[in-house]
Amino acid sequence: MAHIGIVEALDGKAVEWMEKVSDAQYRATVRAQGPAMPPPGAQPRPSQKAIGDFAPKLAELTDDVLYGDVWERPQLSKRDRSLVTVAALIAMNRPDQLRSHLVKAYENGVTKEELIETITHLAFYAGWPNAVSAIAVAKEVFEKK
Repeated sequence: MAHIGIVEALDGKAVEWMEKVSDAQYRATVRAQGPAMPPPGAQPRPSQKAIGDFAPKLAELTDDVLYGDVWERPQLSKRDRSLVTVAALIAMNRPDQLRSHLVKAYENGVTKEELIETITHLAFYAGWPNAVSAIAVAKEVFEKK
């Protein structure tokens, strides 16, 4: 990351600089400026629609930190992040969040068959009831597609 300076004369003195900054320094500056305002006419992000009016800070953290930072890290592909997330939600028996993450996993390239196999595999590691609940959610999600 680098700051890019524009050469401009102020009081007869010109400034030109290109100072490297770390990602942490850049994020700290962005956080200090407050949440970014969406452009006029832009659709609100899903978390803003779902909880923004009731829990604006949680919606902001969801958008900016979870999806804006963690999901964008290059060390795992979005497909792999989706599989890990789906597996965690199945293991914790979180059907409400599982619905949207099954859709997201499919959009990120995980096939229906791979998701069903993931649920089947997790029956032996995360518990049969969790897998049965998850398969019901997956069936519901894929019947809508």
